[in-house]
Amino acid sequence: MKVARLQVGEQITLLNGAGYSVPCEVTDTDKRSFTVRARDVGESIAPPALQLTLVQALAKGGRDEQAVQAAVELGVDGIIPWQAKRSIVKWVPAKAAKQQERWQTIAREATKQSIRRWQPPVAALHSTNEVAALAADMRVLVLDPTATESLATVSLPASGHVALVVGPEGGIASEELDALASAGAIRVRLGNSIMRTSTAGPAAIATLLTRQDSWDTDR
Repeated sequence: MKVARLQVGEQITLLNGAGYSVPCEVTDTDKRSFTVRARDVGESIAPPALQLTLVQALAKGGRDEQAVQAAVELGVDGIIPWQAKRSIVKWVPAKAAKQQERWQTIAREATKQSIRRWQPPVAALHSTNEVAALAADMRVLVLDPTATESLATVSLPASGHVALVVGPEGGIASEELDALASAGAIRVRLGNSIMRTSTAGPAAIATLLTRQDSWDTDR
């Protein structure tokens, strides 16, 4: 732990990642630790009524991790890594748990950076069939530039869960689109431009939060 930038008397907020936060004042600090005094009893908030999960396809160049970081800062409530057919990056079974842990670390740091109350969990790696199965319990929206329905107008539930599926740089294979649609997923487009996988998910999350008037809601 590096605490060199903290100064005695500085006001900070401590978070537990499960909805609780406490405003504190730094009373002592050294190279590896710091001490604070609570300035109030703290506050606990419930999770949002409508929770957003990003299903992010693995992508090269760290673009999948960029998407995770930005999505968490914006307000996503959960992350699911997806081994899509066209994903160049592969999580081999022997290292999948370590990669999942890395994504969770990215989510944790982004949660702290944005001072969010709830830390989004990162699920285990999903196959296409497992992603399709999500449609049994939640609204699944698949970003597809060829879709006729717009993300700006697609029907959304007032509460529950919405999963947003974002493909790799090469796009989602036609057979994967068919499998997702057959399970009940809805294909939606996000504007007329083609975005990188690192941009598409965060842009879509921002759109959904705007539609739900959720920008001013603590998450």
